[in-house]
Amino acid sequence: MPMSAHEIEHLLREAFPDAEIQVGGSDGVHMSAMVVDESFRGKNRVQQQRAVYAALKGKMDGSDGELHALALTTKAPE
Repeated sequence: MPMSAHEIEHLLREAFPDAEIQVGGSDGVHMSAMVVDESFRGKNRVQQQRAVYAALKGKMDGSDGELHALALTTKAPE
C-alpha cells in the first residue's frame, strides 16, 4: 500500500518536530523529502539519513515496505 506525502511528513514531524520538512512525489511509492534540522549539525550524511530512515519506522524495509524509493536531502540549517 503506497504512502501519501502527508503520512511521510507526519512520521518525520514526530521525529523532527522543529525541522523544515518538504515531501514530494505523487505515486506514494517513489517519493522525495528534504529535512533540515538542527540535530543534523556535526553529523555526516550517512548519520543524518539513518536518522530519517529510523523515523520512517520500517516503512521502507524489505519487499513488504510501503515506500519503495525516497530521494532524500538532509542538512543542518545554515
